Amino acid sequence: MIYLLEDDSGIRNFVIYALNNSGFEAEGFELPSAFYEAMQKQLPELVLLDIMLPEEDGLSILRKLRSDPSTEKLPVIMLSARGTEFDKVTGLDSGADDYISKPFGTMELISRVKALLRRSGGDSASDTIVLGDVTVYPQRHEVTASGSKVLLTHKEYDLLLILLKNKERVFSRDELLRKVWGYDFSGESRTVDVHIRTLRSKLGDAGDVIITVRGVGYKAGEEP
Repeated sequence: MIYLLEDDSGIRNFVIYALNNSGFEAEGFELPSAFYEAMQKQLPELVLLDIMLPEEDGLSILRKLRSDPSTEKLPVIMLSARGTEFDKVTGLDSGADDYISKPFGTMELISRVKALLRRSGGDSASDTIVLGDVTVYPQRHEVTASGSKVLLTHKEYDLLLILLKNKERVFSRDELLRKVWGYDFSGESRTVDVHIRTLRSKLGDAGDVIITVRGVGYKAGEEP
């Protein structure tokens, strides 16, 4: 999935059409607020980001992406009518992976997108994790269960990824709190249990890959 944040409807429709015709799945957003809402549901493989936007400028959005551990390595291409060397340097120094000046052609755009995905590993399936009927695509931040895409929150995704990456290893609740929530937790909490229950529910029949180890915690595996 590729996200495009561009307030000009003509450019937005042109870019989405070009990406779809080149075999990519793409979604466009006019406002940063809609973009942020989509990011909470699913992280894309790559972001095309305009600089001049309503609500918030693209450079500010880029800095937020780079300051968030979940998106700090997300490939970003800046799109802007500002084509001076200073503007390009500013965009790249702010964390952009590439910068395309408007107007641009379809071939140039698609070529830049493919090149960046190759560099970032976004078009490689080598890191795919499969256990039972659950498949995780870390580069795309996507999960499927029994062949259907599953929308997870950031914590649910991180929890599933840790368990699947360490198949058959049993994690205590405290370990999972430290690894997923990033803090040492003292006292009793049902946070992990609640997230595991919700995660299993979203995975449906495939959720049985998450196994409860009584008196200890949880692991990922397949019941004998």
